[in-house]
Amino acid sequence: MACTLKKAHTKTVLSSPDKNIEVQFFLSEKGEPHYIVNYKNEKIIDTSKMGFQLKDAPHLKLNFEITDTEMSSIDKTWNMIWGEDAQVKNHYNALKIQLQETSELQRKLNIVFKVYDDGVGFRYEFPKQENLNDIIITDENTEFNLTEDHKVWWIPGDWDIYEYLYQTTLFSEIDALKHYQPGTHLGQTYVPENAVNTPVTMKTDSGIYLSFHEADLTDYAGMTLTVDTINLKMTSELVGNRENIKVKQQTPFETPWRTIQIAEKAGDLIESKLILNLNDPSIIDNMPYFKPKKYSGIWWDMHIGTGSWDYSGKNHAANTKYAKKLIDFSSEHNIEGILVEGWNIGWEKWWNKKTKKVHFDFVTPYPDYDLEEIIRYGKSKDVELIMHHETSADILLYEKQMDTAFALMKSLGIHSVKTGYVGSVIPEGEYHHGQYMVNHYQKVLETGLKNQVAINAHEPIKATGKRRTYPVAIAREGVRGQEYNAWSKDGGNPPEHLTIVPFTRMLGGPIDYTPGIFNTSLKPYRPENQVNTTLAHQLALYVVLYSPVQMVPDLMTHYNGHPAMQFIKDVGVDWKQSKVLDGEIGEFIIMVRQEKSTENWFLGAITDENKRSVKVKLDFLNDGDIYIAKLYKDAPGSHYINNPETFVIEEKEVNKNTILNLNLVEGGGCAISLHLKK
Repeated sequence: MACTLKKAHTKTVLSSPDKNIEVQFFLSEKGEPHYIVNYKNEKIIDTSKMGFQLKDAPHLKLNFEITDTEMSSIDKTWNMIWGEDAQVKNHYNALKIQLQETSELQRKLNIVFKVYDDGVGFRYEFPKQENLNDIIITDENTEFNLTEDHKVWWIPGDWDIYEYLYQTTLFSEIDALKHYQPGTHLGQTYVPENAVNTPVTMKTDSGIYLSFHEADLTDYAGMTLTVDTINLKMTSELVGNRENIKVKQQTPFETPWRTIQIAEKAGDLIESKLILNLNDPSIIDNMPYFKPKKYSGIWWDMHIGTGSWDYSGKNHAANTKYAKKLIDFSSEHNIEGILVEGWNIGWEKWWNKKTKKVHFDFVTPYPDYDLEEIIRYGKSKDVELIMHHETSADILLYEKQMDTAFALMKSLGIHSVKTGYVGSVIPEGEYHHGQYMVNHYQKVLETGLKNQVAINAHEPIKATGKRRTYPVAIAREGVRGQEYNAWSKDGGNPPEHLTIVPFTRMLGGPIDYTPGIFNTSLKPYRPENQVNTTLAHQLALYVVLYSPVQMVPDLMTHYNGHPAMQFIKDVGVDWKQSKVLDGEIGEFIIMVRQEKSTENWFLGAITDENKRSVKVKLDFLNDGDIYIAKLYKDAPGSHYINNPETFVIEEKEVNKNTILNLNLVEGGGCAISLHLKK
């Protein structure tokens, strides 16, 4: 349903379908666009400006008049090919405002708002027009003017990586430059000012949760948010390059959506589908060549030192013999994929682009790795090979070989690839989160679609819901992952890390964190390091952290014969529905998910460094049905530092009236499988 109002008033109001969220748009006396957001009569975003600074052209932010407005409503449901839920409700009210300058150039700019029950999205449209054709944006001046000094969970606005621990401070205490950590990652890092990366999540004094992000990032620069700690305001700061070009475009084009998720419970942020809904529908109807799966691999060998990537190193792990052992292990434990890194020529000194003489070859294996034999052997055991492409962020080299490399995968029946972009970007002067790289990641998706290959990107651009439009975008890293527990010198990831990530980074989309380490002490490989969780916590992560490709990363010797391995064998990866039962950011989270194929339920609960007792109602179960619950719990006396690997397994009959009392130790957790009693 749509209605058009010609020569509209300078102030226009739009509400969410449930009337709880209200957006007000108006022009100032100078003709400058502004907006305000209210939630249940509480002002969430105060008067905030909108506009652009352009290179070699007058700024696009003043002297506007409204020439037309159009309102519309949509209430539909769409099916996910794979995901956290089988179906997604897409219900919103929309407002399109057409603006035109009253000054001589009479340039045009449209602003589109969509208001859902769970938040707001808005974007800019640049129509085709005579006086605005080739555009270079040097700054986008979208403001988010906060009303209070909120509690915030944030990471620095780094232009190259998102691999930071989250800080928890008041907004007025954000100091991104203080927490900028050059030298702690192989990638080049650049934080030009006090800014944060998105999603950035907040809690108001009245208990309302807010998260700021973007959706449908296409042919545009990624957005950080600069922080004005005095005036409690954030402003969009696009990632540029060394020439200070943020975005280069031609009209017509549209920007990504700027998003504000609003919730009364922290878990509602996770259940929100705002980011997905603001992307276009899928360009394909199905993806029969890709099935969500668990996968094993040699990744953890590299990080704890039991294997090496390059052929000239000690104990090259990417060899045919080891790959076949992993295939046998995977086949035995309901693991349908295997990932082998270091299989291809070029790993010698790959991280040092200035001195390395060997460039990556994405079709030629090392002599000890028989690619076709491994694929044949895997197929005989129903285990699919996942390809690996580490580009070392040499985009010029990768794009020269990309078509050939993907064609090879298609010819061999390999239907997924993990890509990597460690290091500074080539060509020099570009950053991982700028428009150049956004367009590269898009090329990879399109090449994958053409060759029936799904993409799990590491060192990626942020997730902005494009998986709806391009379901081949199955997962990505973009988080400080499990590997930091193996070798970082700052103590690894603290227990609270993964009680924050679901409410921040994971709001963007699936996350390849690699849960499931059983040897959390890392002895005898890395005795100076450890995984800062209990074993039960590691199991629970398969439910808490969503990805359609979940790794089983530890060494086979730590899984074989281990009773907790049964949970990994049982747990699903493709879900009919997902619910957050309880949680508080940075403290704990309890999630349940129902598997599509079996309709079995799985529950994951984790806590930070504080022990806690929680009551869990099983009222999500079917009426009248009895389930067999198998609980993998922290043992009495377990502790993430002193006694992390002890646990107990308990089995009991439950129904929807059952209330479970779970005792989570420090850094602990609980994983539960719920199977219908036969």
